[in-house]
Amino acid sequence: MDFSLNPLGASAMGNTAWEDPNDRVRRQKKASQLSHAATPGPGGYQQQGSPYGSAAAFQANAQGYNVPSQDQGYFPPVAAPVVQPASTSASTSQSYGYGQESGNMAGLTASFGEMGMDGHAAPAPRRKKDRHAYHQIEAPAGSSQTFNGMPQGPMGTPSQFLNQPLPSPAGPYANQQVTPAMSQFPAQAGTSMQQHQQQRSQQPMGAPASSAQGRVDPEQIPSIPRSRDIPADFYLDHVYPTMEQHLPPPAAIPFVAFDQGNASPKYARLTLNSIPTTSDALATTALPLGLVLQPLARQQEGEQPIPVLDFGDIGPPRCRRCRTYINPFMTFQNGGNKFVCNMCTFPNDVPSEYFAPTDPSGVRVDRLQRPELTLGTVEFMVPKEYWAKPPMPLRWLFLIDVTQEASSRGFLEGFCDGILNALYGSGDDQSEEPGSTTSRIPTGCKVGIVTYDQEVHFYNLASGMEHAQMIVMPDIEDPFVPLSEGLFVDPEKAKTSITSLLTQIPSMFSRVKKPEPALLPALNAVLGALAETGGKIVCSLSTLPTWGPGRLFMRDKNEARDTDAERRLFTTEHPGWRKTGAKMVEAGVGIDFFMAAPSGGYLDIATVGHVSAISGGEIFYYPNFHSPRDLLRMSKEIKHTITRETGYQALMKVRCSNGLQVSGYHGNFTQHTFGADLEYGVIDADKALGVMFSYDGKLDPKLDAHFQSALLYTTASGERRVRCTNVVASVSEGALEAMKFVDQDAVVSIIAKEATARITEKTLKDIRNALTEKTVDVLAGYRKNFSGSHPPGQLVLPENLKEFSMYILGLVKSRAFRGGREPSDRRVHDMRLIRAMGPMELSLYLYPRIYSIHNLDERDGFANENGHLRMPHALRASFSQIEEGGVYVVDNGQICLLWLHAQVSPNLLQDLFGEGFDDLKKLDPFSASLPVLETHLSAQVRNILQYLETTRGSKALTIQLARQGLDGAEFEFARLLYEDRNNEAQSYVDWLVHVHRHIQLEVSYDIPQFGGKAMAN
Repeated sequence: MDFSLNPLGASAMGNTAWEDPNDRVRRQKKASQLSHAATPGPGGYQQQGSPYGSAAAFQANAQGYNVPSQDQGYFPPVAAPVVQPASTSASTSQSYGYGQESGNMAGLTASFGEMGMDGHAAPAPRRKKDRHAYHQIEAPAGSSQTFNGMPQGPMGTPSQFLNQPLPSPAGPYANQQVTPAMSQFPAQAGTSMQQHQQQRSQQPMGAPASSAQGRVDPEQIPSIPRSRDIPADFYLDHVYPTMEQHLPPPAAIPFVAFDQGNASPKYARLTLNSIPTTSDALATTALPLGLVLQPLARQQEGEQPIPVLDFGDIGPPRCRRCRTYINPFMTFQNGGNKFVCNMCTFPNDVPSEYFAPTDPSGVRVDRLQRPELTLGTVEFMVPKEYWAKPPMPLRWLFLIDVTQEASSRGFLEGFCDGILNALYGSGDDQSEEPGSTTSRIPTGCKVGIVTYDQEVHFYNLASGMEHAQMIVMPDIEDPFVPLSEGLFVDPEKAKTSITSLLTQIPSMFSRVKKPEPALLPALNAVLGALAETGGKIVCSLSTLPTWGPGRLFMRDKNEARDTDAERRLFTTEHPGWRKTGAKMVEAGVGIDFFMAAPSGGYLDIATVGHVSAISGGEIFYYPNFHSPRDLLRMSKEIKHTITRETGYQALMKVRCSNGLQVSGYHGNFTQHTFGADLEYGVIDADKALGVMFSYDGKLDPKLDAHFQSALLYTTASGERRVRCTNVVASVSEGALEAMKFVDQDAVVSIIAKEATARITEKTLKDIRNALTEKTVDVLAGYRKNFSGSHPPGQLVLPENLKEFSMYILGLVKSRAFRGGREPSDRRVHDMRLIRAMGPMELSLYLYPRIYSIHNLDERDGFANENGHLRMPHALRASFSQIEEGGVYVVDNGQICLLWLHAQVSPNLLQDLFGEGFDDLKKLDPFSASLPVLETHLSAQVRNILQYLETTRGSKALTIQLARQGLDGAEFEFARLLYEDRNNEAQSYVDWLVHVHRHIQLEVSYDIPQFGGKAMAN
């Protein structure tokens, strides 16, 4: 059996040489199949001083340091090694409990002969009629109908673009693969993404994957770290133009998007950027047709802010038939008196207030001054008919658990300190830009504080009072709000009373020993306080709520795995909690929970978290909360919750072109009936959802397919707006063209969100089998229909889905779906997390970033000549990459581990942790951050961690030590090595062999696969 990676459209990829970012590690490993008398030096960390001079972007950690030069490396000189037989080379992985699957290599030899990258010339892009979004820009002026002959960005003048090629900030993309309808952008000089890869290459793609012994080299199978590192380097110096290139960058890397009329991939990602005309053609790919939306996603520095447009009392222009909002893909006719909807092709009259004449080519003369006609993402202010209730600035209500468990474990004090830090900062907020919403809540927002145990305590925080006044509500059977004024106050005006109260609460309740919280009555009480205005609740919980109405009991007896009984643990049938959740959504209220289980106890997240899930909120879960270690993380996450962009009282609608229809939604929201608008109590920058589409006809290959999401919401500052996100895709006659423009991250996101939706219908085992079957369907469909003539034994992977198998394996190994024993709280938490994750956060969750820091280049962790941070190359998630004496940062977007080998150099420990810390046992196992030291290594690592903190989702980055042989976190480290055999699942290599065998059955016999079709296309 041969193993082959077949790139579609090899004009971009054929004959390109790749450099594995782990080449250095492999070269060292080939030479290190040996045994040393002393800890060997990995040969990468011989530092000669501290080159801080060029660290412009990440110099804060190094300023003012007088760093002594380091002339000695971290590893003592060792004698010349004695080479041992290859059979002993797996000794390092044996010390950890599982090796490199050496026993399976003989089987792999028979299964995978060799792996290469076959290249085939891409068919020349055929030119279609100029009804596409990607019309011929250099064509005569009158033919550019879709964009009215104008550019896809607010640049230049009409004459510039009608008579010459489009000047673009992304000229280097000209040589990258384009859709058939994208040929209006002629080739420009510069370095393309593929040339960038060639410059980095040291090994040709077609090189055999087998080693000298005839065995497949696991390093030669598709590498997720390499697929991230190469584009990450490229996008440091290039922007992503949203119309010129229709295959977005990987979701896990930072990039600057230039909006040219098609929305940035940060807001919307289509699984297929070229869509087949019929459902039968789509079925041959076995890929889902879907859209991943993250409508309030954060922008990166350098991107154009989303414009806010006000059309007064008439509101934004909309199609009278399908209610689509005005967008760049609508065309104007009859001298500007009519606009034709790009969704349903209905001609609408242009309102007199919006009228502008057109030039002879049909272009509105004011087009370049109209952001709604040139940008893919805009916001419209809306008139009163769009209001559910008068909009006002967001009201925050902190609902604080003051039971005995919260007080005695330090959770209560940490939560109160986190609120203070989020509201007023720690004294370093002066660096924030004026008006920024990332450092404090917007002007006009009000906050309130309520505590609860077996009773509910309200606080009057009126600004005229020096100390807050407590009002106890003991009637938890019929909760009510005991005060009409003073509950919600301006945090700046009432800073004294708020600070005094939050400082006193921990000591005030330390003497009150009430162990059982009455959470549901407390929620109903504060819901009454927010019912008229809407708002956001931030609630803490440290123990199972077993008091009063809505009391819960221990349901998880750690029994019955993969049964219907286990499935019931993942949802709630409690009528009280369901009713409260529905009332929250109706009132425009959402809730974020901060849940801590100090002793690893059961919290019934399935029931408690239900109100958060259906209202659009989030759960921050600390399964083994420890006061010194987790306080920093909780403080950061409370601040992030309050300062991220947040809207409330939200409704969402997704529209698509004729021939397509919405078939389903996957996410954390409420939808009363199919086809109704999605309802959110709150929605924020970290929340995403998946939208599935099906065919209700045949698409016209002469037209493009269009999608628009409209989010109607009230901003935290109190404005009622609609955020419109517009996406376009070309339409192809067959599925071969569609396979060239598959967005791997979107496909994985849709499949993962759909899998979580099936958790109430199927057992975990059935879902894992369905994920395997889906992987086989996709790869077998490609093998049968699109891969050309290849030997029957080859495993042929689509170019844009090379890492798809590894991502699905990561999903199978995740806490949500893995086999074996896993507390139901952990499973439910991760399932709801996946359902609301954006593509970036999900990519990291399914495959972590791993960096070795014991052999950093002296330039790593500092700014390069262009001011960008130079990052080391990431490593594969396998213990085979781990070096003796090494130190590694492992980050999956949820937790960041600092793993230290038992034989780590004392010099390295002192450079990282300070004088006197020359032994692993001397380190504080509960430390959450690195000390600020005047050493080169300390500055490097802290800069790298700071970078990682900017490219993640909602969870804060704090380190957790995992010392080999000493800390329990080492088990988490082992779990995250997804390429190894763990989590009750196969290794990456064995998984590919398993998948390939079933693909062979499909290709050879063309018979139905094992099992039933468990997941829809």
